Amino acid sequence: MATDEISRQHALDCDAERSVFQGQIFTEFVDVSLKSNNKNFADLVFAFSYGSGAFQQHGQKSTEGNVVDLILVVDDAETFHRLNLERNSKHYSSMKYLGPHLLASFQEKWGARVYFNTLVPYKHGLLKYGVISSSALVADLLDWEWMYISGRLHKPVMPLVLPHSSHPLRSALKHNLQNAMHTALLLLPDTFQEETLYQTLAGLSYSGDFRMSFGEDRNKVKNIVTPQIGKFRELYSSLWPGLAAYAEFNTSSGRCEQDTSPGARMFHLNLLPKQIQQTIVHEWNRDGRWQDVEDVFRAAAHDTECPELVKEAVQKTVKASSWTQSIKGIPTAGFVKAVRYGFAKINKFWKSLKKNPHDSE
Repeated sequence: MATDEISRQHALDCDAERSVFQGQIFTEFVDVSLKSNNKNFADLVFAFSYGSGAFQQHGQKSTEGNVVDLILVVDDAETFHRLNLERNSKHYSSMKYLGPHLLASFQEKWGARVYFNTLVPYKHGLLKYGVISSSALVADLLDWEWMYISGRLHKPVMPLVLPHSSHPLRSALKHNLQNAMHTALLLLPDTFQEETLYQTLAGLSYSGDFRMSFGEDRNKVKNIVTPQIGKFRELYSSLWPGLAAYAEFNTSSGRCEQDTSPGARMFHLNLLPKQIQQTIVHEWNRDGRWQDVEDVFRAAAHDTECPELVKEAVQKTVKASSWTQSIKGIPTAGFVKAVRYGFAKINKFWKSLKKNPHDSE
């Protein structure tokens, strides 16, 4: 068997092992924490694991020892918190004394509409789980209202509970990937390599995130993409036929080509998520001469600075939600846990600088 085939098979075997292990973790978590009288009280609509606890990243020998990150999507946040407080009050900070109604209100009105319980001990280590309502997630997926959980879903995740085929989340999840592809193509030149596309897609949700300046591994995007090229290809492959008039991808060479004419840019601009469109229009009209969306996009499509306009709109959206969600995380985690979690992030950041000192220059 050829060396590259052995490597590919080893990667597949490792993925299968991680998938089984993540499934076991989730099953244990649900069985121990989220079930009462043999009934799953959480009524999870969708759940997934993400990050370095789910997938091995470049430079890591394994996922073992990493905090497992879970997102739990529920239809009724207040009911979730009421039942979870009865079963798992230790998962919460002193915020638990506010009661389920105020916890749900805090979740739904502040930050990126996610409530995280952090550094929760379980059989194999520590996990962090975020709770978001299905209505808030649909808004984020379709419009990039906060570009927070939607940004995590621009990258491969490990599904643990899939939404029902008739649930609005199903179509919203695909729409989110389409949003990402239109945005990425506006940022890229007329020719580029497959890995560059995936790094652009993966980097959207980190663009403007203040934590990338001092609280995250500086090589995070590359570390995510490099070992997961196949997963990114699988995630976005179904979108290429719908882009055939404007872009094409050669699977053999890994080379992508696209039309970057004003007409093509206009096509992508009109299909950007609402939050990004509104930000572009707002920034364009800062000189006080108001133009409507159609006029702004027509002008932007002919402007050589179009990619920069889109980039700035994404950065502003991410920056706002990353700040508000991080501030929100202090009371939900509790001071001690927030400090521990923050120091762990900063430690990763310093380690990445030591590996690549030229990146900090």
